[in-house]
Amino acid sequence: MRSSRTRSPRARAGLAWAATLPLVAGALALGAPAADAAGHEGGRHALRGTKPLWATRQADQGATSASAAVTARVYLAGRDAKGLADRARAVSDPHSAAYGKYLSPAQVRARYGATHGQIVKVADWLKKSGLAVTGHTNRYLTVKGDAAAAERAFATDLHNYRKNGHIYHAPSTTASAPASLADAVLTVTGLDNAPRPAKHHSGELPPPEGVFRNSGPFSSYYGSRTGKTLPSAYGSKAPYAIKGYTGKQLRAAYGAKKWTGKGVTVAITDAYASPTIAKDADKYAARNGDPRYRRGQLSQVLPADYTHIKECGAAGWYGEETLDIEAVHAVAPAADIVYVGGASCMDDDLLDSLGKIVDGHLADIVSNSWGDIEANETPDVAAAYDQIFQQGAVQGIGFYFSSGDNGDEVADTGTKQVDTPANSAWVTAVGGTSLAVGKHDAYQWETGWGTLKAALSKDGNDWTGFPGAFNGGAGGGTSKTVAQPFYQRGVVPDGLAKASGGGAMRTVPDIAAVADPNTGFLVGQTQTLPDGSLGYDEYRIGGTSLAAPVIAGVQALAQQARHGVSIGFANPGIYQRYGTAAYHDVTDHPLGAGRDLAVVRVDYVNGTDASKGTTTSLRSLGKDSSLRAVVGYDDVTGVGTPGAGYVSSYRP
Repeated sequence: MRSSRTRSPRARAGLAWAATLPLVAGALALGAPAADAAGHEGGRHALRGTKPLWATRQADQGATSASAAVTARVYLAGRDAKGLADRARAVSDPHSAAYGKYLSPAQVRARYGATHGQIVKVADWLKKSGLAVTGHTNRYLTVKGDAAAAERAFATDLHNYRKNGHIYHAPSTTASAPASLADAVLTVTGLDNAPRPAKHHSGELPPPEGVFRNSGPFSSYYGSRTGKTLPSAYGSKAPYAIKGYTGKQLRAAYGAKKWTGKGVTVAITDAYASPTIAKDADKYAARNGDPRYRRGQLSQVLPADYTHIKECGAAGWYGEETLDIEAVHAVAPAADIVYVGGASCMDDDLLDSLGKIVDGHLADIVSNSWGDIEANETPDVAAAYDQIFQQGAVQGIGFYFSSGDNGDEVADTGTKQVDTPANSAWVTAVGGTSLAVGKHDAYQWETGWGTLKAALSKDGNDWTGFPGAFNGGAGGGTSKTVAQPFYQRGVVPDGLAKASGGGAMRTVPDIAAVADPNTGFLVGQTQTLPDGSLGYDEYRIGGTSLAAPVIAGVQALAQQARHGVSIGFANPGIYQRYGTAAYHDVTDHPLGAGRDLAVVRVDYVNGTDASKGTTTSLRSLGKDSSLRAVVGYDDVTGVGTPGAGYVSSYRP
């Protein structure tokens, strides 16, 4: 599932097993006041990005009917947008005198939130234009009306455009607000209706999806079982893929030691909510050596209703929530977890989930495994996300986003690009690795996550087309829209930061953890069994959707090491530790130049059992599209993965 913009679905980032799913949302800025628009007295303030790129002259099908329905959100800039951004940087920068001097949600609203007067003025402007204000929060106003009223309000004409075989309406020019409201209006979303369904719908969530199972043979730890009768690869026999790492192995790999996350709360956002999550998580912990959940340790904040159930593939999100919760608990077993589910996988609903966390300060660490490609990001939605991220930073809240599962995205989209919101300068983008944990839980090595797949030939004598085709890898690269943030200067090589030509830009990711589904995590979930009944089962899974909650769990350990003092927006501190023993410096050839690595994987043809047979393939590691994990910072693993000294480096 691939998402697009404001009313579009976000994809689950990186639930990867037999195949790898696509990934995520953004970061940019607002436009400056525009010159006077004809017929709009007093001048206008341009709201950048409100005319989508697909609304071209060639696709134009003419004016939208004046009576066409429009639903939009007008986001409020607050009383000091620049001051908010400056404060977010200051409290997050270890070199700043204001470092760690966070504000409460009430203080943030008092200093930076929209004033009552701003809200009244914005509402009055919208009502005078003929739009009905149907609701509001301290962050936005929701409005409904016809196209004619929307055109009056935002000084643009709505036209119909052909997109992917469908007709949608969108602004024909950049929307704007009155210049007198330049300090009050951040942006507007919803003036285009692609690919939003005609109306929202709600109802019972569907049951879990059909069961998925991994076929053996397996390794219980990396290299414990080798395919001795199979063809060699890279000069030796390859080991079988592991059955799935558990918390004990991941904690050992990333230096957890005595730390458990006690006293720290981690929030997780996804769409919808698994109806069996509590019993699944507890059963998984009991079966796999993790401490059982305390009463109240796992809680949920859910919407009153759900929408876009079919469009978003609601049942598919159950596995995402399950993975995120079980991974955080596996790494930080004493941390509290609060799951904040979105009413759908649309941006507006995901923004609401993030807003709940910030407004209620529900947690200091927020793990997010969803997103989209940067080409689908627009400055209007990016501005709405960044406002929440900055407010969170000022309060001491850090957001962690998976970087994507399609490498440089060329194979999937034809264009080299990063994913969003991982590209935001105000979030921690988490890349991925292939992880080898050996006997006695000993960390052996990591490569950047990127695999090539070659199937076993029919006669069993070789690997067809060796080393095979690209089969998924960690997202990364250079943003085309977000300027290089201060914390990346002097660390990210110019060859990456300036890869798009011109000035230095945001480079993704910042840090990394295990993501390769062939060296992935064992997860347990209630699924629909072949006979139609529901039953608990376990399977191996990966993707940067695993890496993000693993890093969130490690950050909970680090915050405990700080005696519970919030890390907040983590990137300045993450880059401050660059080049130290805090990190494993991951490369694609950890055993030496020219020494490639691979694992053997056996899969059920039907994904469930051997009734339709199995397939055997070789997965070459450290082969991430055009991206490479090298010594130092790279666009697959960032500064590296947490090493034995990472958590203790946060001790005061």
